[in-house]
Amino acid sequence: MQHVEIYTSPLCGYCHAAKRLLTDKGVSFAEYNVVVKPNKRQEMLNRANGRHTVPQIFVGETHVGGYDDLAALERAGKLDRLLQG
Repeated sequence: MQHVEIYTSPLCGYCHAAKRLLTDKGVSFAEYNVVVKPNKRQEMLNRANGRHTVPQIFVGETHVGGYDDLAALERAGKLDRLLQG
């Protein structure tokens, strides 16, 4: 299983939805709260090519994008394959 990282903020509904989708699939992930750790916001910006909204989700070295992108992969049946590497 690929390592999953998600950059979040506490009041973000899309962040909660992304974490719920991953949790429901039994996927563990590293979560970085960009409000509590501002240095993680800059890291996120660099890794996500300037995208500044949360969540920003990474599966291995692949930048998935936000919740809508993650949900689209799931609907298309492509998320499991990405998670397996």
